[in-house]
Amino acid sequence: MSALRKCVDECRQCAGLFRLGRDVEAALTMVEVFEGVQQWLASASAEVRQSWAQVLTQMLDCQERQDWLGLADFMEYELIDLLERAPG
Repeated sequence: MSALRKCVDECRQCAGLFRLGRDVEAALTMVEVFEGVQQWLASASAEVRQSWAQVLTQMLDCQERQDWLGLADFMEYELIDLLERAPG
């Protein structure tokens, strides 16, 4: 399995946990997902890294508000889109 596919799959699994209301388990998983994303985007362009910072900020805002569905949407759509646009 490629590193990108693994990262995408982990994003989807974590988003699924948030959608199921398993926010504690999902939050722990999210830390690991973000570490993988950081590694994947480490060599990306400045524009992609800036987009990552914006998406990360929005996801953390959702987490602070306990907006689990919003957070799941960001992980499953915005973050995956960003990962797929970034060269690996």
